[in-house]
Parts: sequence; structure tokens; C-alpha cells
Amino acid sequence: MALDSSQIESLLAEKLTDCELEVQGGDGKYQVRAVGPVFEGLNAVKRQQTVYAILNEHIASGAIHAVGMQLLTPEENHGAG
Repeated sequence: MALDSSQIESLLAEKLTDCELEVQGGDGKYQVRAVGPVFEGLNAVKRQQTVYAILNEHIASGAIHAVGMQLLTPEENHGAG
């Protein structure tokens, strides 16, 4: 059963409590943007693993086919603006 972007955002919000989250997409393909201190000191792979750990059960079930991610610390986010 497919998830919509708001359901994915809720799943991530449960675990990434101090992150600003934005999830877009549908039909199993989503873009996740998360900004929070949880990503400080982590390289890109570790950041993605943090998100995959939350979504893995839904990826395994086929509800999520693809996830693009932009994962930033608050400092990186403000620097990018």
C-alpha cells in the first residue's frame, strides 16, 4: 500500500523531532528535505542512513520505491540561502 507525502513526513517527524521537514512526491517516489542538528558531524552517507533507518520497513514493503534527499544542518541551510 502506497504512502502519501504527508504520511512519510509524519513518520520522519516522529524520529527526527528537531528537524524542519518537507516531503514532496507520490506514487512511491518522494523528495525529502530535512534540516536539523541531528545531521551535524555526519557525512552524506550517514545522513541518508539516518533517514533510511526510519523508512526502511516501507521501502522493503514496496510502499516507497525511491527517495531523493536533501539533508542539511541548520548552519548549512542558512549558508545556502
